[in-house]
Amino acid sequence: MSNKPPIDGYVDPSIPNPNKDSDAPIIIYGYTPHVALSALALALFAILLVFHSYRLHTTRLYAFSILLIFGTICEIIGYAFRLRSSPPPTGDPYDVINFVVQYFFIVCAPVFLSAGIYTTLTSLIDNRGEGVRNLSPLGLSKRAILAIFITSDVIATIVQVAGAALIGSSESNRKSPDTGNNILLAGLAFQVFSFLVFLILLLIFLRNARKIMMSTSTPTNARGDMIQMYTLALVASSFLVYLRTCFRLAETAQGVMGYASSHEAFFGVLEFAPIVLAIGMLGWWHPGRLVGRRGVLRASEI
Repeated sequence: MSNKPPIDGYVDPSIPNPNKDSDAPIIIYGYTPHVALSALALALFAILLVFHSYRLHTTRLYAFSILLIFGTICEIIGYAFRLRSSPPPTGDPYDVINFVVQYFFIVCAPVFLSAGIYTTLTSLIDNRGEGVRNLSPLGLSKRAILAIFITSDVIATIVQVAGAALIGSSESNRKSPDTGNNILLAGLAFQVFSFLVFLILLLIFLRNARKIMMSTSTPTNARGDMIQMYTLALVASSFLVYLRTCFRLAETAQGVMGYASSHEAFFGVLEFAPIVLAIGMLGWWHPGRLVGRRGVLRASEI
């Protein structure tokens, strides 16, 4: 008689477990990932990779573009391994390595996206327009903003990946994943808090810029309309990233086999969709068109 504890988790009755060395006794996702979602993600992120590469070539806004390109590459790698977790013959949903690798890259990708958003805010603060001294939120320097929020994201991501890896290891050995899930929850809670602080700073910056615009009575023109659209895209993409992070926090708070984590529809709508939309918007309304080699943004135009 086996001394191993009973299997506790999702097992797809239509897919036999290959029982390879890298296979867990359950499907850690809580469901069997569909081929369609992963294939769609790979196609869209590949298109966005080409698009952002084109923007890099035309605007020469290196920091922002390279960060978005790296983030998109991470998404492609993540969804490639997620595709390897779909049903046979495409993949093996029981494979722990595929789960951990896809989680690592899909979690890391928004960090590059967030860093791109941070650098955009600092570029706007660093412009030489009117009233520039009044623009920086809470008087923080651009270096301080980058250092605080990029460091926060890196720490949060390391904690999350460590938690996910521990969950995978625990499930493989039929042990409780609670410790790993609590570590993952701590990393997500910290990330939600730090990005909320950034959103507040972003709104303070926009308020300061609006005051300057009102005081200078700058007339509306075509360039002003474009800047307004870009600002809306920046704010919208920031909130999309925040929405995705809040979803991850809520999902993890329910536990490894909670309702949100065991239904792929939530992942598609609240993880995949917000990130692809955010990257797409920041490609179409690319900041290089305003602060790159094609033009310098003045504070009174924001």
